[in-house]
Amino acid sequence: MTRFTVHTLDNAPAASKPILEGVQKAFGFVPNLQANMAESPELLIGYSTLWDLFSKTSLSQTEQQVVYLTVNFENECHYCMAGHTQLAKMQNIEDAIVRAIRDGKPIADAKLEALHVFTTKVVRERGFAKDADINAFLAAGFTKRNVLEVILGVGTKTLSNYTNHIVDTQLDPFMKGAEWSKPGVRTA
Repeated sequence: MTRFTVHTLDNAPAASKPILEGVQKAFGFVPNLQANMAESPELLIGYSTLWDLFSKTSLSQTEQQVVYLTVNFENECHYCMAGHTQLAKMQNIEDAIVRAIRDGKPIADAKLEALHVFTTKVVRERGFAKDADINAFLAAGFTKRNVLEVILGVGTKTLSNYTNHIVDTQLDPFMKGAEWSKPGVRTA
């Protein structure tokens, strides 16, 4: 497997350092995802920008995590699933919601389940959601704006999921206890 550098503030490309400094200030450390992304300042800046934009959408914090966790599930991203499990815990999101997504089961809350189903369809169908899928999402109480915000969330997580797959990002210590493998998928 091709090895990638896990950058630090000391050895990161100059254009990546301001983003890494901001991440360290926000989290208290530089997560391995961003340390790997630092190899390409453009990827790191793009991801950070999309992350910030998605946090400003009209979707609630819980709804944003449902989108992120769903994308992580569909893309089988072990790193992001563990990370977002811990982030959801820090945000006091109900454990039952996170557990349902991690286990590939329906969410008990009907509106959140509609968001989960719609996000799943967007990822699986590569954006070719059917009118019936969109209408079901809207009927659950979401808006056309939310349809497009889901796309932003999917794009944000796709950048991180694909990066983690290619560079084999190692879990950070704060993820201990949140390790994950997709149900029904054999691991080595």
